[in-house]
Amino acid sequence: MHKSELSGGWLRRFLAVIICFFLVPHLGLSQNAAVNPALLTGSWNAHWVSCPGVSQRAYGVYHFRKHFSLDSLPAHFIIHVSADNRYVLYVNGVRVGRGPARSSLLYWNFGSYDIARWLRRGDNVIAAMVWNMAEYAPVAQITDQTAFLVQGDSPKEQLVNTDRSWKVLRDSAYRPCATNMGAVLHSYVVVGPGDEVQGAHYPWGWQEPGYADADWQAVRVLATPVAPQGYGSDNLWTLVPRAIPAMEERMQRLAEIRRDSGVQVSAAFLKGHQPVTIPAHSQVRLLLDQSFETVGYPQLKVSGGRGSRIKLTYAEALYDRQGRKGNRNEISGKTIRGLYDIFYPGGGQDRVFSTLWVRTWRYIEVEAQTGDEPLVLEDFYADYTGYPFIRQAKFSSSDPSLGQIWKVGWRTARLCAGETYFDCPYYEQLQYEGDTRIQSLISLYNTGDDRLMRKAITDFFHSRVPSGLTQGRYPSSRFQVIPPFSLYWVSMLYDYWMHCPDQQFIGQYLNAASLVLDWYQRHVDTAYQMLGPMEWWSFVDWDDAFPGGVPDGATDGHSSVVTLQYAYTLRQAAALFAAYGRTESAAQYRQLADRLAAATYAHCFDKTRGEMANQPARQKFSQHASIMGVLSGAIPASQQADVMRRVLSDTSLSQATFYYRFYLTRALIQTGMGDQYYASLTPWREMLNRGLTTFAEKPDPTRSDCHAWSASPIYDFLATICGIMPDAPGFSRVRICPSLGELTEVSGAMPLPGYPRCNSPEEQIKVHLTRHGSEGISGEITLPPGLSGVFVWQGKEIPLHAGTQRIQD
Repeated sequence: MHKSELSGGWLRRFLAVIICFFLVPHLGLSQNAAVNPALLTGSWNAHWVSCPGVSQRAYGVYHFRKHFSLDSLPAHFIIHVSADNRYVLYVNGVRVGRGPARSSLLYWNFGSYDIARWLRRGDNVIAAMVWNMAEYAPVAQITDQTAFLVQGDSPKEQLVNTDRSWKVLRDSAYRPCATNMGAVLHSYVVVGPGDEVQGAHYPWGWQEPGYADADWQAVRVLATPVAPQGYGSDNLWTLVPRAIPAMEERMQRLAEIRRDSGVQVSAAFLKGHQPVTIPAHSQVRLLLDQSFETVGYPQLKVSGGRGSRIKLTYAEALYDRQGRKGNRNEISGKTIRGLYDIFYPGGGQDRVFSTLWVRTWRYIEVEAQTGDEPLVLEDFYADYTGYPFIRQAKFSSSDPSLGQIWKVGWRTARLCAGETYFDCPYYEQLQYEGDTRIQSLISLYNTGDDRLMRKAITDFFHSRVPSGLTQGRYPSSRFQVIPPFSLYWVSMLYDYWMHCPDQQFIGQYLNAASLVLDWYQRHVDTAYQMLGPMEWWSFVDWDDAFPGGVPDGATDGHSSVVTLQYAYTLRQAAALFAAYGRTESAAQYRQLADRLAAATYAHCFDKTRGEMANQPARQKFSQHASIMGVLSGAIPASQQADVMRRVLSDTSLSQATFYYRFYLTRALIQTGMGDQYYASLTPWREMLNRGLTTFAEKPDPTRSDCHAWSASPIYDFLATICGIMPDAPGFSRVRICPSLGELTEVSGAMPLPGYPRCNSPEEQIKVHLTRHGSEGISGEITLPPGLSGVFVWQGKEIPLHAGTQRIQD
């Protein structure tokens, strides 16, 4: 490791153990390159470098270059690359990677690339664009200072190590814009600024081998390498291998020109077939419709246009004069507002302008103003990007309208998954436990790929504060604690244990889980045996009756909702800890859950109403309280079905929004009322009827039109309607208990979770069922080799074995 990252030999050895035992078995390196084990336990002789004569913590965009010569072409040439904040890496003019994956300074990621395919005999150039957004950086971006690092994997590859032989240029073309989006959108917007780029100042072709860089500066060396003895120095970044694969990138074209003014534009322009010429001294506006929401890097190719200005504005939806979105397909009388970029072409042919970071949009407005020279818009498209999930799951039913929910739910989930899970791609791009628990289950059921879930679990583990709680979102440069979300982190451990085969992975987090549970135990009011007053932000749901999302009693004491969530989590933890031989802790958690559940039922359950109140005063009631009353076992099993019927029918209750309906569904299943799930899909149908192409944060008026927690139907179509659930840890047994509702036929298939087994077609659970009348069912179930289980219908259990079997009941 780099000397600047380790302080003393003991610390280096400790980190080596951590990396080798916990990280190395789970690598998903960006270009299938392997890391030399000596680099994980020994010293790095590359230097962190930067640009001389600049403030290390100020906004800036920089270009780095290194010339080197090869007498012959190697079979492999592996390098490890990192930067702060971000880099785009080029080899001989070809873009080969972006990074680093977002993380923290104590676990700063490096990406590994085998660049042999892009090398040639003789002269070669490695180049990188590096930028620091400084005070404008996204909140999800943690940073120390501007820096860049390349380390060769072996001695033959270390001729490209970053040292004083590298050159650097500060790019004067860039400055931030759109830095006031919170005020413009009247909302919380923390994804970073727009880019304002002066084309006349940009060093076009800087990444190409033939570019003249004689006037570039030698880099500034920030830190010396790690000595074999581990001599101490400032600890700037502690490097660990990237744990997830490179992001997917592919071309994506816009679908339609909805409005144009100042020039007529043919639809062929959006297909790349017909450039648009804008005369000198003209003003043009084009409203482009992707036809669905997406995430990517816009690519605008222009020629000429010296003295021109182009502004690109991105929006999920348009707004009417009252600030309402309405039907997202309608544009009449509506305008656009949102994040924007500004490009000044500056003349020249075939100039391609893009953005430093991803943009989110359904609609893009192109506003161009020309000077003395005409401007030619040669082409406009985007490079879609996101975590490279491959959907393996399938679902169909006798109601074809569910197919649209299946499609839109998957788009929602994909747009909310990058180097971390995102709560929403437009406004925040932050990874919260409450969202991430649901997203992880969606990923496992639809793709089987557990790598992003593993990274999320590890990210939250790294976020812990001295009290033992996790931060509510992480990575994050702003400190925020949401105690109920720490409980969902423990639930994520339980979920991984039940669904994925790597049982060793979870064992390392049990001590941290116990600290979360201990924090809550310290807040129990022993007189009530309920949680007393709690610090921080006890967010539960964006229910209108919960100010700031916080239920009654969460701050001042005796919240049934949060107390029962704690009891629910304690029961999960008891099962988890018992499985790992920690029987004393498991017994303690079960006993505490029983006490909390019994006391909360005694204080808060209103027997006249048959519902759980939010607090012992029994003045306010919510769906949430009764939902958690069921899931925690506080409400006796004999009463649970009646309570859930009231939850569904009593409109006076504070209502669960899209997010908390995930837990509503869990309660329905637990009470044998899973057949009610199909009827509960009305809110998702309404979103589709209003023209949404992703699922929103909450019912209109909503901030985010794309919010991952609302994609839960694409988990529940498989887990609830098809009824596919793990019946033992690691999905070593399966329980299939379908809840068809009004459906007469369903087909579903899902991969067994856990990378790489999910890539095998044989490792799939397949279900095809037809219902006959109110009670009869028939169909076919296929289980992967080695998997057995049980099929449950109308209280009857039918054993299942590996292979294909007929069901007839």
